[in-house]
Amino acid sequence: MSRCLGYFSSQQKNKVTVLVATSGDTGGAVANGFLGVEGVEVVILYPSGKVSPVQELQLTTCGQNIKALEVKGSFDDCQSMVKDAFMDADLNNHLTLTSANSINVARWLPQQLYYFFAYQQWIKENEGAPVISVPSGNFGNICAGLLAHETGLPVDHFIAACNVNDSVPEYLRTGNYQSKKSVPTISNAMDVGSPSNFIRVLELFQNNFQTIHEKISGYTVSDEITKQTISEVYKNDHYLLDPHGAVAYYALAEYLKLYPNKKGMILETAHPVKFPETVEEVIKKTIEIPDAVKPLFSKEKKAELISPNFSALKNWLLSQ
Repeated sequence: MSRCLGYFSSQQKNKVTVLVATSGDTGGAVANGFLGVEGVEVVILYPSGKVSPVQELQLTTCGQNIKALEVKGSFDDCQSMVKDAFMDADLNNHLTLTSANSINVARWLPQQLYYFFAYQQWIKENEGAPVISVPSGNFGNICAGLLAHETGLPVDHFIAACNVNDSVPEYLRTGNYQSKKSVPTISNAMDVGSPSNFIRVLELFQNNFQTIHEKISGYTVSDEITKQTISEVYKNDHYLLDPHGAVAYYALAEYLKLYPNKKGMILETAHPVKFPETVEEVIKKTIEIPDAVKPLFSKEKKAELISPNFSALKNWLLSQ
């Protein structure tokens, strides 16, 4: 995606400005994916104090064409500010704007590919279609899986595994959707009160609740249960889950209690080293830092603190 944007921006006078709202993980991926791409400037908005130290370093230490804005608010504030920017005529007259997180279909459409890749591995050892449990925040990931299923991927059932920011599981239980004010959890990349991709999920199912309910189950997992899951899986299976993967694992385990003849897989999101305080407290051990992460700790954070409103973002963008 970054190389495509770089290629097309080289054919026009203005640089492309990529606006990204992140709850933790996507921002680091975008920063490294776009680093050094000519003709593209990247501006990453993240909620102050609501991402882990490693996540923050990944967002704020790249330099070059990557700039980070630390927003004094929640991820929902960041996402709202980015959406408002795309709708602002004055801003769009001055800048060529696009996005690189799951607001943009160019991000989540290619996510279908690793569902197919996972299925290739699945059929080597299993018969039938899997249940797939997806840690869900902004719902881009599960949306990609649902689209893959629509285009032919065999999937028995999807699980939207959420922390206590559970607007969608609540909808799947009651049939009523209502966005909520997000609250901080140890699985911070899923701290989204109003997931922007859920409207795409509804569209895929033509807003038919019964059809959605037959294909997707929603689970709400507390921080305490998340910690218990990390501990039990580490002790019993010698695998170290991060908090987001633990949410997906627990949700899948609960679903399979109801359907013991089925089998499933989970999607992981991040290395546990991104969440050392939580994970090390649970397993009572220090996590070994991967070589790829060690250089981050010698770098200096560079981010500008701004208010959680669109006018602050607009003024900053126009001043650059």
